[in-house]
Amino acid sequence: MEDKKLKTIISEDSRKEKRILGLERNIFFVGATSFLTDTATKMIYAIMPLFLMTLGATKAELSLIEGIAESTASVLKALSGWWSDKIGKNKPFMIIGYAFTAILSPLFSIVTSPLQVLIIRFTERVGKGIRTAPRDSLIAGSTEDNTKGRSYGFHKAMDNSGAILGPLLAFGILSLFPGDYRKVFIYAAIPGLLGLVSIIYFVKEAKRDKVEHLGRITLKDFSPKYYAFLGIIFIFTLGNSTDALLLIKASDIGVRDAYIPIIYLIFNSVSVLFSIPAGILSDKIGRERLIIFGYLLYSIIYFGFGKTHSQSVLILLFALYGLYSAATDGIQKALVSDLIDNNKRGTGLGLYNCLAGITLLPASIVAGLIYDHVNNRAPFYYGSIMALVAAVLMLIFYWKGNKTDQSNL
Repeated sequence: MEDKKLKTIISEDSRKEKRILGLERNIFFVGATSFLTDTATKMIYAIMPLFLMTLGATKAELSLIEGIAESTASVLKALSGWWSDKIGKNKPFMIIGYAFTAILSPLFSIVTSPLQVLIIRFTERVGKGIRTAPRDSLIAGSTEDNTKGRSYGFHKAMDNSGAILGPLLAFGILSLFPGDYRKVFIYAAIPGLLGLVSIIYFVKEAKRDKVEHLGRITLKDFSPKYYAFLGIIFIFTLGNSTDALLLIKASDIGVRDAYIPIIYLIFNSVSVLFSIPAGILSDKIGRERLIIFGYLLYSIIYFGFGKTHSQSVLILLFALYGLYSAATDGIQKALVSDLIDNNKRGTGLGLYNCLAGITLLPASIVAGLIYDHVNNRAPFYYGSIMALVAAVLMLIFYWKGNKTDQSNL
């Protein structure tokens, strides 16, 4: 008995020693890796729509490229999540995945056609597919259950902090070298490589017992609530097309090209500001309530994108879009983690990420075709309606869950 108490005290002391800024060491350095990697990717992403149009791409082709890149590679999110559960390790998948981004991103500087952009973009996103579910599983395995929302919120905040710095750096480079998008791609290699160094040297494998390692898996291994939530994610994502169309909309209503990255920076700044508070709030009041709020807000925002022709209103909408992101992105992952067993975290989170990514392809194709063949308002109205439907379904999900919990008391 005394030995058990002593081991518990030692274990608690070791966890305290590993904390940085009140966070578990792993949580901090996974966040730092995401910050650096997202700085690199968002330097590229903030100007990619404009760069593609200089290569002759239509808006439908632009949406298709983004949809294929994000969704096709998403199959790997489920596979890598299952595999990481199978072998009981997450870090190897993270190293491989972040290496893809660090090495491939600078190659955009030498492309000459939209097809070449698609090939590199797809291959780089394969890296994201490999690392995402194991990374989310490592976050869950490195934190306590009652602070899970805070941990995912911190990771989202760090991710979006990179998404602030990235567009800002892109703006600075384009201000010094107007129209020279290729210089942005070259400089993006620096934070990408630093992110890879961070994951290799500072992140440790989350410890778990060998008995937790995953064996054969079947559909019965996950709860009906898990599948119901995935169904709601599917409905919502059908209307959640690539953010590239938001940047094209900004250009359509007169925002100068050099300032497009700044518009994207506003979105990410607000997301950073509210991601950790949103995560902490979800730990206290429940994830479902915050997600319902986020979906309703998204519906209003996308209706506004469809309606407005004002640059001032557009800036406000991008700020609100950051609030939506804070209220949903990390919170959804925390909810998925709540709905699955610990030894199936990688698989469950992988299926969630896979579904969201694959659904982005039809969502982006539909939105791009509507943008080209109807007008620049219709795709946003479509997204607004789908988000409203998802909010109603999420409300039912929350109501039924509460009713079931009360009946079990």
